[in-house]
Amino acid sequence: MKASVFYRIAAICLLLFAVGHTLGFRQSDPAWGVDALLASMRSVHFDIQGFHRTYWDLFLAAGFSVGVFYLFAAILAWQLAGLPAEILKHMRGTAWAFALCFAAITVVSWKYLFILPIVFSVVITLCLISAAWLTSK
Repeated sequence: MKASVFYRIAAICLLLFAVGHTLGFRQSDPAWGVDALLASMRSVHFDIQGFHRTYWDLFLAAGFSVGVFYLFAAILAWQLAGLPAEILKHMRGTAWAFALCFAAITVVSWKYLFILPIVFSVVITLCLISAAWLTSK
């Protein structure tokens, strides 16, 4: 199989991951018993570096930043898939850095998250490692 196929699969998974994360990270179930925590996050206000914020603001910023990163990663993977093999050979460092980044995300997902992000992270990591490996040949 060609590296471009693995990059395309990773790009599609990353796009789905970006959409799912962006739409889902703010969701909570009352059965979790976190209503008081979420209310507290929204009600505790503080000034930081000249801005008035809440912990909820910081939570939203982190969540949306992850969604933006996944969208960027999807675009990068799609762009890498469209490059000729000769150009990809010169981008081995980028290919391996991309793969290692998602390997780290997989470890974080495994330690702190749940099945859906773990599965997406594993599939994306395997695709990016396969593409990097094929690019290095």
